[in-house]
Amino acid sequence: MTLLLILASINVIAFIAFGWDKRLAETHQRRIPERTLLALALFGGALGALIGQQLFRHKTQKQPFRTLLWLCALANVVAAVLWLTPDLRASLFG
Repeated sequence: MTLLLILASINVIAFIAFGWDKRLAETHQRRIPERTLLALALFGGALGALIGQQLFRHKTQKQPFRTLLWLCALANVVAAVLWLTPDLRASLFG
């Protein structure tokens, strides 16, 4: 239950970060570093980041950011599969 709350929180934070960064870009203010946006996605917030990216139409064309964001999403899926499949986790990691 705690893990789900943490994951939900980081996804909400990633979503908000994409919206906030878009607003900063529009008003020519200092931006959230791409490294920070990608870190939020990598550490469990990929779904929120992808939704924010599409909803706010932010960084949808920028490469390599777009590819890196999708790789973070893939890493989130792999981590979820490993977490939810104890037999697979045991066979891979002993």
